[in-house]
Amino acid sequence: AAEVTVSGEARMGLIYDGDDVLMTSRVRVKFAMMGTTDGGLEFGAGVRADQSGQGNTSNGDSTVYISGAFGKLTFGDVDSAANAVVGHVSGVGLTGLSDFNELRYLGQTKTAALYEYSAGALSFAASAGQFESTDEAMSIAAKYSTDAFSVSIGYENATIDINPGAAVVLRDTDHIALGGSATFGAATIKAVISDTDIPNDDTQFAFSADFVAGGGTYTVFATDEGNVNNFGLGAAYDLGGGASLKAGLVRVDGDNFDTATVQGSNETIADIGVSMKF
Repeated sequence: AAEVTVSGEARMGLIYDGDDVLMTSRVRVKFAMMGTTDGGLEFGAGVRADQSGQGNTSNGDSTVYISGAFGKLTFGDVDSAANAVVGHVSGVGLTGLSDFNELRYLGQTKTAALYEYSAGALSFAASAGQFESTDEAMSIAAKYSTDAFSVSIGYENATIDINPGAAVVLRDTDHIALGGSATFGAATIKAVISDTDIPNDDTQFAFSADFVAGGGTYTVFATDEGNVNNFGLGAAYDLGGGASLKAGLVRVDGDNFDTATVQGSNETIADIGVSMKF
């Protein structure tokens, strides 16, 4: 029998963009569809209400999967294997504050495919982008995790534009990422090291620590991306019923970046508000 579930998330609050205090809000409705064949093969799909589900070779906003004893195979808007397995350190704030806790993965084109398999403490993933142009992408990754710690490694290869915003310069690029985490009672620390073979692109480092006390979670992170260094502080308090009060502050020090929130360099940005899950 097929099953369709509906969930959602929303937020409301204030954000300081380095110059002004602005109001911020967002709402999303998520649909998840699941079913099982007579032979026990699971299948399903997911889409958000604020997206169109383009489909075909340009599907960049929905996913479709099949899974079984062989693992799980997902097509559509999926992360590369390295990003899915190694990932990022913890972020802060109501809105993510431009996600300066995240390091740069090469990514992949849409529609993409991600295969995942787990056996006990070991998990494995492989992904491929659409092989229809110069935007080819491939990735593999593995992770070993227990309740107390995890270690992971991911590799990506993609043809990317290393001169965005100017004349297109395509380069076949390799990227490797190493990650680790450890939990000590109420504290969890994470670290990621990332490196590409792009000339003059420095090795990247990221670190975060999360502390849980009562209904609150307190987070600090730092990243070193060569020309941009970031530091963040944040707190989240569980109000119950799916609502949380969240606040964050991020200091950005560097050059040559331009995001939806920060224009220029050496900025401090912050936000506060209520996050809701339904």
